[in-house]
Amino acid sequence: MNLLSMALILVFSNTVFAINETRCGWIWNPTPANYWLNDVDGEWLIAVQGGYQAEGDIEAYPTDEQKVNTNNNYGYWCGCVTGSFDAKEKLVSIIVSSLVKNLDVCLEDPNLQDSED
Repeated sequence: MNLLSMALILVFSNTVFAINETRCGWIWNPTPANYWLNDVDGEWLIAVQGGYQAEGDIEAYPTDEQKVNTNNNYGYWCGCVTGSFDAKEKLVSIIVSSLVKNLDVCLEDPNLQDSED
């Protein structure tokens, strides 16, 4: 699909996508194949086991020191996702890249809700 075709689809779909935007906050992976990102604008769905899946993958995973385990090896960490976002549906549409940040970055950000909220 060329860029013009993609632009026309976006215009006529009445959906607003942000292309190659970076959003940072709490990345949750509470159980296998379930992911979402909580940032200053709320919760963005990345994947649901057996359901919705953003195109692309979370490729940066935290070390034990950078992650809070809430369910055996599953939990949450502070990080960023770069890609396309569907603002109307609050979906991560395409993941271009991801990165992990130290927990303190999110803990000290006054614009982020507590990770347990």
